[in-house]
Amino acid sequence: MTNDAISRASDLLKDHRESIDRLDAILVYTLAERFKRTQAVGRLKAEHALPPSDPDREARQIERLEWLSKEADLDPEFAKKFLTFIISEVIRHHEQLQK
Repeated sequence: MTNDAISRASDLLKDHRESIDRLDAILVYTLAERFKRTQAVGRLKAEHALPPSDPDREARQIERLEWLSKEADLDPEFAKKFLTFIISEVIRHHEQLQK
């Protein structure tokens, strides 16, 4: 490989990594906003003695995310695992609010 080709590859790698860093920041801020909303839901549930989880909604959300992931060309199984983890954290927070 020539020095010029190595330099171009290095520049491309740098660009990809900068893009990944920006996307990671978007993910973190988006998750933070999502958890602010779910905390509000948890407080509402606690105030009105509603159950911390809603299995029907959770199943619909997982199904919806699987569909979205297919549309986005993302592995649906990964998307399902990701949302399942998020839902479990939300339920844990809701349970803490009800104590």
